[in-house]
Amino acid sequence: LIYDSFAQYLVAEKGYDKDLLTLAPDSLDFCCKGLVLDIEEGNFLKLAEDGTVLRASHGTKSMTSEEVLETYGRREWKHFNTVSGMVSRSAKYYLYDNYFDLPGALLCARAVDSLNQHDGQKKYDFWKDMVAAIQHNYKISAFKEDCGAYFPEVKNHPDKYLQRCPESVKKWLKQLKSAGKILLLITSSHSDYCRLLCEYILGNDFEEYFDIVITNALKPGFFSHTPNQRPFRTLENDEEQEALLSLDKPGWYSQGNAIQLYELLKKMTGKLDPKVVYFGDSMHSDIFPAHHYSNWETVFILEELLGDKVTVLAETESEPLEKKGKYEGDQPKAPYFVSKQWGSFFMDRLPGLENAEETLVRTWSCKCISTYSTIAIPTLEAIADLPLDYRFTRFSSNSSATAGYYPSPPRALLPNEESVTMK
Repeated sequence: LIYDSFAQYLVAEKGYDKDLLTLAPDSLDFCCKGLVLDIEEGNFLKLAEDGTVLRASHGTKSMTSEEVLETYGRREWKHFNTVSGMVSRSAKYYLYDNYFDLPGALLCARAVDSLNQHDGQKKYDFWKDMVAAIQHNYKISAFKEDCGAYFPEVKNHPDKYLQRCPESVKKWLKQLKSAGKILLLITSSHSDYCRLLCEYILGNDFEEYFDIVITNALKPGFFSHTPNQRPFRTLENDEEQEALLSLDKPGWYSQGNAIQLYELLKKMTGKLDPKVVYFGDSMHSDIFPAHHYSNWETVFILEELLGDKVTVLAETESEPLEKKGKYEGDQPKAPYFVSKQWGSFFMDRLPGLENAEETLVRTWSCKCISTYSTIAIPTLEAIADLPLDYRFTRFSSNSSATAGYYPSPPRALLPNEESVTMK
């Protein structure tokens, strides 16, 4: 649906090739988290932890090891310094690090293929059209106006796109609350869409699970901006009202910043430095900024930890696959299966020069996990049944790069298992 919502706009409004509207069944294999799009070159890159290019594609077409070496050499990609600081967005590259964004990567790649075919371009300017497509489909008023292809479809068929929250997770949220924890929901979605999702996923009483709900939070700016730059606003009928000078009580708010939120948490807990644990699935919008600017503990939701097991055991699994989020009928397989084109999210081989030995290295995505997250888990379900005082091993507690993965590290990071996920 996300792919279609962008493609329809590009074809109808920007005159792109109609071929973009049809998706071959296996083309979603291209979607792999952690890819960087080099916008001007039309290349997608998978980076090692030191910024060396491990794999690349021009459009959807994989570049050979020779082409990668010829184009990028064995040195860090030229924008790696700015991208690895993760603070800046740039007009030169875009980082695909969550499932909501990823279908856009496939569309950009196919747009490059199509431009090559028709114009033989060398420099690309499709990005402004992608931004326009995002604006059109996901601007704040789109939900209310039934504008674009995305919101109307989710409203009409929530059951097709959303999975209900498991009972174990609801029970866990209630346990946390009755143990005196303050629960926050912070999302960049606007309030109307957030309500639709939460009512379907958690039930009509979803507001009872949380003390504070913040929508249109515009992350990562929520963490990096000052109260002047990004004040909190109240909502009336999903319309944002005037800016608040401070945040005085729990409730539902829009926009805002982590500084004033933390002041409210001090007041509510009566503590000078209340501890915050923040769960998120985007390194760029959630984990990095919460860790870097707010010094919060961070739990990275990393579905790839599921795909790791399922790849190997899919057929012989004794546990029913429903639990693993198997997709029914002719739907594409779950997005966290290892991509054939891009290989493991965690490790890869450095393209060897001539007949030199290939070396296995960690990906940049993998390094970010142990640098910025306290722990990484495949789903909330994985920890919902644990006692609330369960002690997790953190990434930082020793120098091991695998310490913080719960319940277990990805196979690719374990010695002698490389062959399992690395083709």
